[in-house]
Amino acid sequence: MGMMIPTRENEQTNPMEHAKSLMAKKDEIESEIATQGEILKANNSDLTSSLVDAEGFPREDVDVWAVRHARVRIIELRNDLKDVMGELAIALQSVYPPSTSKETETPVSPPSAPVSQIPFAKVDGIHPGSPAATAGLQRGDLVVSFGTLTKSSFQGTSLQPLAELVSRRENLSVAITILRNEDSITLNLVPKKWGGRGLLGCHLVPHST
Repeated sequence: MGMMIPTRENEQTNPMEHAKSLMAKKDEIESEIATQGEILKANNSDLTSSLVDAEGFPREDVDVWAVRHARVRIIELRNDLKDVMGELAIALQSVYPPSTSKETETPVSPPSAPVSQIPFAKVDGIHPGSPAATAGLQRGDLVVSFGTLTKSSFQGTSLQPLAELVSRRENLSVAITILRNEDSITLNLVPKKWGGRGLLGCHLVPHST
């Protein structure tokens, strides 16, 4: 069963606090998604890998129960995250309502997404067997955050801050949030030498909305 989002009695009178609670819930869900992803990674599995061997018997190299539980939990959490993001968008409109002045009839644009949710890079290619492939990145993924880096960390189209962070985090896990088919997914990637070029094994290009 997925997480239930509690309704605060004061959300109508204190929209800012409600928005903050939803942002905290978002962070909590993304953290648990990352934790469940680590369980899959520890069992050399992902959301789609087979849990039986060539003869149809359960694989002996994985904890089948743990993998199945993690898969179900990740699916539930992704649905919860989508619900929270929808509520957060509504809550932010309450915090920053559009102008209601009738003196002008200029259409009011909806509030922009938080900077932390705006993609700054796109995965343009993945090398098999690379750290990026092991982490679960796929071509076409849009990178929303890479460790502490978000859209506001970059100037122009240069991804130099990302390259610098990767070099500092060699052999250390880095949490990455991506958008894939409108779903927000958090992965853990360990930059390291792997027999190919670079420490990631993927090609990232600047992305602008």
